Amino acid sequence: MPFPHTTGGWARRRLLGAALGVGLAPALGAGSAAARPRGEDPGLPLGLEVAAVAAAQLGVPYAWGGGDRLGPSLGFCDEENGYLDGRCLGESTIGFDCSGLSLHCWYRASGGAVELGHYTVAQFHRSAPVDRGGLLPGDLLFFSRPDAPLHHVGIWTGDGAMIHAERTGTLVARVEGVLDLPRWAAEFAGARRPLPLDHRPPTTDH
Repeated sequence: MPFPHTTGGWARRRLLGAALGVGLAPALGAGSAAARPRGEDPGLPLGLEVAAVAAAQLGVPYAWGGGDRLGPSLGFCDEENGYLDGRCLGESTIGFDCSGLSLHCWYRASGGAVELGHYTVAQFHRSAPVDRGGLLPGDLLFFSRPDAPLHHVGIWTGDGAMIHAERTGTLVARVEGVLDLPRWAAEFAGARRPLPLDHRPPTTDH
C-alpha cells in the first residue's frame, strides 16, 4: 500500500487510524465469517490463528483506507490513492488495504489483546523485530522503496508465503516464495512481531 504523499492524505490516514473501529460492519461475510476469534481453539498458537484469519480474507477486494477491527470496510480516495484508470474505486469498495488487513487479523485472532493502528509505519514501530531465520506464521513483513518508505505490509503464513492486500483493483491474495521473488526481496525492510498492548516497547510515533 503506497502512502499518500500530500498533507491531506497523511492527515486523513492518521484520522482513520485514530477512528479505528468506527468502520462499517463486514459486508463480505464469506471471508470474515470463517475467521475464528481467539479462544475457539485455545491449543492453536496465536501466530497460526493470525494466519488462519488472513487466509479467511482471501478474495476480499482491496480498498484504500479499508479494514478495521470488525473486518472489511468502505475505503476512500485521496489525492493520489484509491483510483484505477482514473476512476475512484475506494469510495465504492468494501475491503482492506494492507495495514487494514494486518490490524484486523491480529485484533481478531488475539481477541482484542493486540491492536495495531491503521498505519503501516505505526505497525512497524509497535512490533518487535524478528530475524528472517526466525519468522513464524502471523509475523508482519514490511517493504520499503526510496520513494516510499515502509509503503507495504503483509502477513507471513509460513512455508515461504505471505498474504496481503496489494493495491486498488486487486484482491487479498497469497504470494508464494515471497522473499525469493526479485520484486519483494529488493523491497524487504524487515519483519516484526506485534505485541499485546501491555507488552509494547515505548514508541515515539504519534
